[in-house]
Amino acid sequence: MSEPTFSIVITAYQAAETIAAAVDSALAQTLPADEVLVVDDGSTDDLAAALRPYEGRIRVIRRENGGGAAARNTGAEAARGDFMAVLDADDAYHPRRLETIAELARQRPELDLITTDARLVVGGEGVGTFATHTPFVADHQRTAIFETCFVGGWPAIRLSRLEAIGGFDESFRIAYDWDCWLRAILSGAEVGFSAEPFYDYVLHEGSLSASRAPSLWERARLLEKAARNPNLRESERPALERALRMHRSRAVMADVQDSLYAATPRRRLARHALSRQLELRARETALLAAAAPPLARRLVRQDRPAEERLSTNGGRG
Repeated sequence: MSEPTFSIVITAYQAAETIAAAVDSALAQTLPADEVLVVDDGSTDDLAAALRPYEGRIRVIRRENGGGAAARNTGAEAARGDFMAVLDADDAYHPRRLETIAELARQRPELDLITTDARLVVGGEGVGTFATHTPFVADHQRTAIFETCFVGGWPAIRLSRLEAIGGFDESFRIAYDWDCWLRAILSGAEVGFSAEPFYDYVLHEGSLSASRAPSLWERARLLEKAARNPNLRESERPALERALRMHRSRAVMADVQDSLYAATPRRRLARHALSRQLELRARETALLAAAAPPLARRLVRQDRPAEERLSTNGGRG
């Protein structure tokens, strides 16, 4: 078999301050990529100037701002490799990442998604790894992907598979990667993994302190979409329904946190309390927060900041 080829695709929006580190890491691979592409998703900062030193070594594609999914689709359409290796503009590859992914691709040519573990970085310091928090699942991947995005957000994906499933769903603003991997797996893709933490995933204070509710509701929405997927087997539907109930319940608990500690409106909580699509504990907690906030605050502790949780338990959440 011929050697697999790789296009590293870096999507960037307002990333003038971080893009150089990402591009440098892509160009410093022990196994060079066939090409490095940067998709400028309508940035209004001086991203062009930050990329100027790399002229002749990378390709830059500029488009109107459309969000992360649209930028990745643009990169996939332009990529010429067998695989698109994902890299975000504020993250970085370790030098052997592409070599490691390529070796897995050679050993297991049936793989359509290949990834490595990632180092979680807060304030320039490593605070654990992604797989410690979200362990990779080697078996029963078709149903495991309902519960957790064990693939992470930065695999290399075979472009023929990505094209076959229709690319990234641009209606998702947050969970488009999880939705994409789920659809790929249901269509027959297998995922391979190296335990080496060869990707630096940078967590920013703004994202760490932001409400978790929008992200959690996006997860529920992608599972609702999965329930309509023609590749879903009937034997897999109970696992999907259990995962959907769990993710809806987690989203409701995040809504409760926002209501009690961020002074967001409580209007939705009463509706959650009546939903049969939630775990009983989530319904009871929503009812209590809607009816008696002072009592609810005594029983529902405020979540610790994400950076504190990561720093004290090595990334276990």
